[in-house]
Amino acid sequence: MEKIVLVAALLLGHPATDTYDGWRLAIQNWTFNRFTFFDAIEKTSELGLDWMEAYPGQRLSSQVPNVVFDHNLSSEQRRQVKEALASYGIRLVNYGVVSMPQQEDQCRRIFDFAKQMGIETIIAEPAQSSLDMLERLCREYQIRLAIHNHPKPSPYWDPNTVLATCNGRSTWIGACADTGHWVRSGLDPLDCLRRLKGRVICVHMKEIDSSAQPMSDVVWGRGQARVGALLRELHAQGFKGVISIEYEADWEDNMDQVAGCIGFYNRVMRPSGWQPLFAEDLSDAILAKPGGWQMVGNVLYKRAGGDIWTKATYGNFILDLQFKTEKGTNSGVFLRAQKPEWLPWPEVQIQDEPPGQQMDRHSCGGIYDIIAPSSNAARPAGQWNRMTITADGPFVSVVLNGRKVVDMNLNDWTEPKRNPDGSPNKFDVAYKDLPRVGMIGLQDHQTPITFRNLRIRPLP
Repeated sequence: MEKIVLVAALLLGHPATDTYDGWRLAIQNWTFNRFTFFDAIEKTSELGLDWMEAYPGQRLSSQVPNVVFDHNLSSEQRRQVKEALASYGIRLVNYGVVSMPQQEDQCRRIFDFAKQMGIETIIAEPAQSSLDMLERLCREYQIRLAIHNHPKPSPYWDPNTVLATCNGRSTWIGACADTGHWVRSGLDPLDCLRRLKGRVICVHMKEIDSSAQPMSDVVWGRGQARVGALLRELHAQGFKGVISIEYEADWEDNMDQVAGCIGFYNRVMRPSGWQPLFAEDLSDAILAKPGGWQMVGNVLYKRAGGDIWTKATYGNFILDLQFKTEKGTNSGVFLRAQKPEWLPWPEVQIQDEPPGQQMDRHSCGGIYDIIAPSSNAARPAGQWNRMTITADGPFVSVVLNGRKVVDMNLNDWTEPKRNPDGSPNKFDVAYKDLPRVGMIGLQDHQTPITFRNLRIRPLP
């Protein structure tokens, strides 16, 4: 069943690559409030996250500086947002903290927006008198309401107030546990989390150094190092949901700090099946040239060059990665190779693909000399692309920037040097006879290429 769900998910675009099953690590866009919503999408993609929590009031884009992201977006603007999210493989799951009116018609506008955008949870600090109405809307729209705790003296700073508000109500209403604001209110966040057991819908996770004056955000695991205990408590509670990184410091440039939070999370949580394709020190890689490649954080840079291969072999798998081309780039991803010097093996082509270029069997996203991509989904040189490759027995598919561009059955290639449509290829072996287990390689074709967020999940 797990395999069916994973493969079926590719029909919708890129898969989620969460480290821990049942938990979704997201970015709270307030982290990037000095930037636009579309900037935040790119930053979230750069960090390798698949989930986003938006807040009302963020500038939408540099092209429309007077428009902010909220539930008043026009139909066209909503369409543009959804297309941008899909192309990066990012899901918008939460929305808040939003001011929730007491008038039902105004609340319906918020719920209508959330439903259209695929938002699962609205985060707010609603008036107690409106909760009956809001619970009814939650049931009607099948969207949850999470009560957030701003610091004292906000109405919900004390978790006992949140708990009393939730008692007697359905699970459509619960808590958005903001761990940093509890610290700023002089509370122990671990104790607060325990009090809300069974009612936590989502989390705004922060690591606050309370010894600093004023208190300040730090990378998870530093300061008083509370986040590890909070994650363990959530696990003990059987929590399933969204944990949003909300880093409220270093506003102009906090990507390294957020990456540090993600690194801490990945180290302490149990793996879900997704794993890095290469270790950071490349000890599990075969390099055609000494010093040919270097991994810095989640980015793989070409140095001296030469191809790079996994020492491990893979049969059925989902490979998710990002790549950036430059003008004239030619590269590729090799699948199920027996050893670097043995040909042939399927190669997913990567190259600089100018807009409007006619697609052929050598175009970006296609299987080199075998099958052309169905469309030109590549971004211009200098921009990051996301690619997902699935190999499942004879079936190989490629999703590029949210579009499936290859869906093939190797068993259709029954003759050497010949494609099913009668066109020639250069390979002396019929593709149906290729090995179904082997190494994965990244090609150096003496042109610029950079990779990042390389992750793989073996399939049963």
